[in-house]
Amino acid sequence: MRVLLADDSSLILERLQEMISIHKQVEIVGTYKNGTDTLSALRILKPDLAIVDIEMEGLTGLDILNEIRKENKTLKFIIFSFHASDYYRQLAIQSYADYFFSKVDDFEKLTQVVADMVLRETNINASTSTAGIKNLVTR
Repeated sequence: MRVLLADDSSLILERLQEMISIHKQVEIVGTYKNGTDTLSALRILKPDLAIVDIEMEGLTGLDILNEIRKENKTLKFIIFSFHASDYYRQLAIQSYADYFFSKVDDFEKLTQVVADMVLRETNINASTSTAGIKNLVTR
């Protein structure tokens, strides 16, 4: 699974990298500190998952999500923010974020969610390979 990380804090980016890198199937394709670079990178790198802070210079995480959803409906998108109010959570849901996590309360949940995504992707790839083999055998 290819993952892009974006946060205006170097410390948060480092911690996210540490947490996510424990999964051998995860490749971090880039880390970004502002919204404009993040949106450009999403368009060029086409990761499977983006974990993006809501408040960054240039474009906000919600701006990025709204723009990228016009082009890419399948990208998994996690908003990760200190702004954990119901207002921001609702905005993220309306913009089709897959998850919204508070940096204060939910930081550790992120590892489990990424692990679940990796497992789902692994299972999908395995069943696709098996189906391809079955189709070859029955021909």
